Amino acid sequence: MILTYTELFINGRWVQPNSENTITVRSANTGEVVGQVVEANTADVDAAVDAAHRAFQDPDGWSTWEPARRAAAMESLAVALEARAEEMGRRVSTQNGMPIAISPRLEGGYPVTVLRYTAGLLSDFEQEVTRPHLFGGETTVRRDPLGVVAAIAPWNFPQTLASFKYAPALAAGCTLVIKPSRETVLDSMLFAEAVAESDIPPGVINIVSGGGIVGTHLVAHPDVAKVAFTGSTRIGRQIAETCGRLLRPVSLELGGKSAAIILDDADLDLATIGPDLLRATMTNNGQTCYLGTRILAPRQRYDDVIDAFTNLIESLTVGDSLDPETQVGPMASESHRERVEQYIAKGRAEGARLITGGGRPDGLTQGWFVQPTIFADVDNSSTIAQEEIFGPVLSIISYGEDDDAVRIANDSDYGLAGTVWTADKGRGERVARRVQTGTIGVNRYAVDPAAPFGGIKDSGLGRELGPDSLNPYFQIKSIYT
Repeated sequence: MILTYTELFINGRWVQPNSENTITVRSANTGEVVGQVVEANTADVDAAVDAAHRAFQDPDGWSTWEPARRAAAMESLAVALEARAEEMGRRVSTQNGMPIAISPRLEGGYPVTVLRYTAGLLSDFEQEVTRPHLFGGETTVRRDPLGVVAAIAPWNFPQTLASFKYAPALAAGCTLVIKPSRETVLDSMLFAEAVAESDIPPGVINIVSGGGIVGTHLVAHPDVAKVAFTGSTRIGRQIAETCGRLLRPVSLELGGKSAAIILDDADLDLATIGPDLLRATMTNNGQTCYLGTRILAPRQRYDDVIDAFTNLIESLTVGDSLDPETQVGPMASESHRERVEQYIAKGRAEGARLITGGGRPDGLTQGWFVQPTIFADVDNSSTIAQEEIFGPVLSIISYGEDDDAVRIANDSDYGLAGTVWTADKGRGERVARRVQTGTIGVNRYAVDPAAPFGGIKDSGLGRELGPDSLNPYFQIKSIYT
């Protein structure tokens, strides 16, 4: 069945677009058409921003509601999304290849958790705090919502990463225009249906589907007060340049090339660490920004690490993302598969030793599949060790002592995540503290909705999630009395 959407969700209702263009959605498993969604143009962006701006300016509207009332409306959205979790997972898996064994939980359930956690922050929210003025009298510090937020989500975790933006924006009292990626628009239409069913007022959440022209116009729109973006470092720089010129607040969660540091005392028994190691290095077919795709192995155990990862990777079931037994599905698009394959060819050309994979799986002639791949004898200065591949490709790099491992881990333009694997948790934490990164795990990696998430260096600006996630969506005013 081909899902067809001929209208855009603007101002709380489905409306006819100004554009006659459509986005054709293809299955990552077969390449066949599975959906058609109308593509917005700049006039549609203007209409969406106008609706969000009017909703924000409404003297009795969302931005003026008591925190408890906003929290209740957010809960109604969580309920509506929760009822659609299975279908959300199926749509995402069909579009980007995420295995359906994990997509209902990650793309259906995780946004619900983020919404409920963030709404819970409003239970003790104080809009104003009064404190003594150092020169006499008092100062009242007030937090007011910024205004219209442009939220731009990527295709790899389209719903989860959108929730990182809309949940705190809603809690703060902002309104939104959300632009999903062209590769994953069917799930955004399902999200719109949940919004329409919820108690979120018209105009508070608007959705415009489109590509670069739509995104560029939205980012620079004069009535947008803040931009929240997740995507590539290249596009992030362009957005940062626009926002810098406009003196507009922006948060950027960008790429990564994280290190998984295997210390010399690490337990390499896959029966013990296999599931956690797999999640930290290969989640969503390698199409995940935080994965530890640089495996740093001690020289004295280098062959042991190669054997452990080879056994892990070769044990994986590669297949249709809608098959519950699949552990590694296809790449999100034909062009993305070509990009991953070009990196594999580059690894070979630069002298890395191919251990396993490197081609396309046998028997999977349709869709955009790549074999899970491991390279050994990789120099950290090589292309496959320095550039984000965004596919199921791991590079194993040798090091001497712990100091050398930290040096190599930090020798990267990125700084989003990482892991340390060791039998000594205290030792692992000491090493973790020295790695230049925004997040890092010891013997596992799991993004905590109650803790800040984001990167340094080319991995971006700002943080999402956690108790401070609302702050970027406020403007702060001091009143001296």
